[in-house]
Amino acid sequence: MDYNTQREQLILPEYGRHVQKMLEQVCEIEDREKRTQQAQAVVNVMGTLNPHMKDYPDYKHKLWDHAHIISGYRLDVDGPYEAPVKEEHESKPEPIGYSTEPIRKTCYGRNIQNMIDLIVDCDKGEEVRRELMRLLALYMRQQYLIWNKDSVADETIFQDMEQLSRGKLEVPRDIVLGPVSGEFNRPGFSSGNNNGGGNNKNRRFNKKKRKQQA
Repeated sequence: MDYNTQREQLILPEYGRHVQKMLEQVCEIEDREKRTQQAQAVVNVMGTLNPHMKDYPDYKHKLWDHAHIISGYRLDVDGPYEAPVKEEHESKPEPIGYSTEPIRKTCYGRNIQNMIDLIVDCDKGEEVRRELMRLLALYMRQQYLIWNKDSVADETIFQDMEQLSRGKLEVPRDIVLGPVSGEFNRPGFSSGNNNGGGNNKNRRFNKKKRKQQA
């Protein structure tokens, strides 16, 4: 028995094992002209097996690239496109650096710290910086109310913003945030009042129904 687990691993499974074997055979053809002709025939088969490839711009170029990849970059032919470079295709992206600095105020999170740093570096003028501080203060107040008590003074938000900026921002105290609108709940939690109200109504309804049946 010939089991798939015992076979050579498929490089691009969407084209199947037959295409991979055909390209292996093409690579063994000694005559370059004939090898190129056979490679073109296999690429045509690849396009037939995957008609959705035609939706991509320059799909023929993509098919030829895939043929080179499936062959393990051994396909040496006079194709219509330059062969892809193995090192470029298999190179891994540079790792993304993450800040290891502790979050100064956990109720706001690191994103707000990053936004404050952007405002500090903003060179669009004082009016733009002022509006950015106002919008960020509104968002900080919302985050504060999600994780803390039911009310918070604007001054507290302004002081927190200045502390998070390490003193590089001075928030104008004439900025008005306005009244708080809506309820803010922690992620995954819903308002207990709404559920309680619904349960009380159900209990009253069931009690009334039992009396009528009695």
